[in-house]
Amino acid sequence: MKINRESSSMIVRTRNHVLFKECLKHKYLYMFLLPAIVWYIVFYYIPMYGITIAFKDFSIIKGILGSPWVGFEHFEAMWNSPEFTRVLRNTLVISGLKLLFVYTSGIVLALALNEIFHDKFKKFVQSVTYIPHFLSWVIIGSVMVELLSPSSGLVNKIIMLLGGDPIYFLAEEKWFVPILVLSDIWQSCGWGSIIYLAAIAGIDPQMYEAATMDGAGRFRKIWSITLPSIMNVIIIMMIFNVGYIMNSGFDQIFNLYNPRVYEVSDILDTYVYRVGLIQMNYSFSTAVGVFKSVIGLALVLAANKLANRFGQTGFW
Repeated sequence: MKINRESSSMIVRTRNHVLFKECLKHKYLYMFLLPAIVWYIVFYYIPMYGITIAFKDFSIIKGILGSPWVGFEHFEAMWNSPEFTRVLRNTLVISGLKLLFVYTSGIVLALALNEIFHDKFKKFVQSVTYIPHFLSWVIIGSVMVELLSPSSGLVNKIIMLLGGDPIYFLAEEKWFVPILVLSDIWQSCGWGSIIYLAAIAGIDPQMYEAATMDGAGRFRKIWSITLPSIMNVIIIMMIFNVGYIMNSGFDQIFNLYNPRVYEVSDILDTYVYRVGLIQMNYSFSTAVGVFKSVIGLALVLAANKLANRFGQTGFW
């Protein structure tokens, strides 16, 4: 037993020595990491001290240090609040639908673009689908409001020309969530397809040539060659998206929702904004934010564990 411990410690010391020599050898390259490390420390790690607000009865006058500790009082109030149950349900529903449709839309678009052989048309489609990513949700929200307006919107004019009645898309609960998902697909699918197109470009063309000689069609090649070859990338991107499942898209919803659709559109982020900044209940809103972060971390760990268990490559 003693010999095993000594050998283990020797292995660790050897690895540390090799790592130190490697860092020393490439010290100038590692120096390029310093600005990013400093940026994360200043803007991500130091502000984490503010999490203590969730466990205090915070007062702006007294400050963080002077505010009294209240333990888990705000977390108990959070769980007992009927509004919190509603916003948690809305967050999970909207994020689940986006994970199902928005995340997969990038994969579908990449597969479709890969099958286009006309270079100019392919570049045109790529450009058109990439552009919405560079528009803020303020602009996209304004476009959606104009398009879906019950009086002057293009969509309702087409509906009325076909003999139908105008629909208040952004003021009716049954329409609001589908509008969120569709507008997010429009804004995200082009940009999301880039990494999958890069992964597809790395597939050996000889595999497709061999499949063609065996009589495989396009769909068979996609199913048997393309998808398995990029599965690791799909899994890693899925883990990223699972980590954001508690963030349903504050910018998008804030620019589109209204009190008439709060029942289906009010999410954790908008709830925190309303309670924390408007009602100035900072401790309660921080408790909700801490809850979000903990659940997000747990989901990332669980998704990574499942990916490894089913034979796919996770983050670690």
